[in-house]
Amino acid sequence: MIDLLQKIYEALIINSSYKLIFIGLSNTLIITFLATLIGVFIGLIIAIIKIYSDKNKICYLASKFFNIYLAVIRGTPILIQLLIMYNIIFVFATSKQATLFVAVVAFGINSSAYVAEIIRSGITSIDPGQREAGLALGLGEFKTMLLIIIPQAIKNILPALFNEFIQLVKETSVAGYIGVEDLTRVSDIIKSQTYEPVGPLVIIATIYFLIVIILTSLLRYLERRR
Repeated sequence: MIDLLQKIYEALIINSSYKLIFIGLSNTLIITFLATLIGVFIGLIIAIIKIYSDKNKICYLASKFFNIYLAVIRGTPILIQLLIMYNIIFVFATSKQATLFVAVVAFGINSSAYVAEIIRSGITSIDPGQREAGLALGLGEFKTMLLIIIPQAIKNILPALFNEFIQLVKETSVAGYIGVEDLTRVSDIIKSQTYEPVGPLVIIATIYFLIVIILTSLLRYLERRR
């Protein structure tokens, strides 16, 4: 136990490595938060298009495209998608800021494929009478969806969205493959400085664990407040 504590201390103090850990933590949280926003935005668009695909020709054609999109994103590993983004689509991304941007886009697109189904399920779970009431009041399809259906759906799917956010925190651990200094990448950097893998790995694993525990506790609190 004392030996482990010594290794953790060295991993934190040698070369002021704790500063790297703070950088890694901030990058991990930035990627997760921004990717979640992208995922919700794209996912909402996909969900609405799929819901109206049987009522509108344009939505029907767009729905066919998104069916392929969802199949490809769900059917390939996030690491492969990340590498394709970095090595093929955003080949100009060489700076730290650029690689962070690539990671946000890649994880956001990946998240959208799962969020789309969550949102679609939430919207279809709303009583059809709510839509009919909105139309009867003269709100129209768009305002009825925006002002009546979506707010109720969000309340119902909030736990599922929060679970997706928690999952995304852990998935970002592969961002280091394109040079992003996330928590996992930082642990490799510290290991190369101290020549000792145990300390940095224990620290990073503990940080991930605490993040998940805090977010899970917040989720349970929100569920009790519903």
